[in-house]
Amino acid sequence: MYNSKITGLGYYVPDNIVTNDDLSKFMDTNDAWIQERTGIKERRWIKAGSDDTTSVMGAKAARIAIEKAGLTSDDIDFIVFATLSPDNYFPGGGVELQEILGMKTIGALDVRNQCSGFVYALSVADQFIKTGMYKNILVVGSEWHSSGLDLSTRGRGVSVIFGDGAGAAVLSRTEDNTKGILSTHLHSEGKHAKELIVESPGSKRWVTDLIKEDNKDDESYYPHMNGTFVFKHAVVRFSEAIMEGLQANNLQVSDINLLVPHQANLRIAQFIQRKFKLEDDQVYNNIQKYGNTTAASVIIALSEAFEKGKIKDNDLVVLAAFGSGFTWGSVIIRW
Repeated sequence: MYNSKITGLGYYVPDNIVTNDDLSKFMDTNDAWIQERTGIKERRWIKAGSDDTTSVMGAKAARIAIEKAGLTSDDIDFIVFATLSPDNYFPGGGVELQEILGMKTIGALDVRNQCSGFVYALSVADQFIKTGMYKNILVVGSEWHSSGLDLSTRGRGVSVIFGDGAGAAVLSRTEDNTKGILSTHLHSEGKHAKELIVESPGSKRWVTDLIKEDNKDDESYYPHMNGTFVFKHAVVRFSEAIMEGLQANNLQVSDINLLVPHQANLRIAQFIQRKFKLEDDQVYNNIQKYGNTTAASVIIALSEAFEKGKIKDNDLVVLAAFGSGFTWGSVIIRW
């Protein structure tokens, strides 16, 4: 079997910076309240009138990743696109990306696993490469949250958390089984699905029903999150996924050079860091300036960490995510 190795990384975030003070102008909140609960200072939101969309941002990140890999769009054999906020209800973002980048008629797969979307997407791509089916796969995570948030005081518990952005990785075939993705580990627990959910629209309640009702107070099409419940489960599942990955490869926590967790909440990442007794330079967080970008968060953080020289050859890099579904997972990488 082959191994899969990340050969190119890239990310893109909108220029428009929205600070906590900016949010306080249209909802009852403040900088201290937000930072205390989430660690977030600012986030990027697509500005009205911008040409950016989920697919466009994904394409901007992808171009960088492909160039960094020393490839062209023609070298990509397959696309895996993770998002909860596609440009259209259907078709998904993968085909939109294929068209924007002018790629050949390669396959495009969409992954809808929300906050753990990129971890799931990377796992899928890894298997396609390890079985020899594809040589170079473009894996993208992109989100446009700001267009679907309740920007009132009613929705502040969720809306202050999320940001827009995209990241991309090129996963390529290698015959060196000591490098690249060593293993991936995926889990779900659907009984808690309603603790973090956007209920409408869906086949149980279609768009026409919402139009007929014309109910401005309907919260079903805004994200709902039971914050305390999600937090308690996240810290447990993050820990389990990390340990599962390490044990599968006969590794110890002390072997970790860099942990890149999904940027859900800085307090969750700090809890995990304390639990595993990791130093500050062993965990990479950027939620402070980007917020939670869901499927884009892990890949934006990984790209930024690599760009800053925080990842070196032969480093052990661990990716971990937890989110709606509930779904969670980890990826163990030997760089």
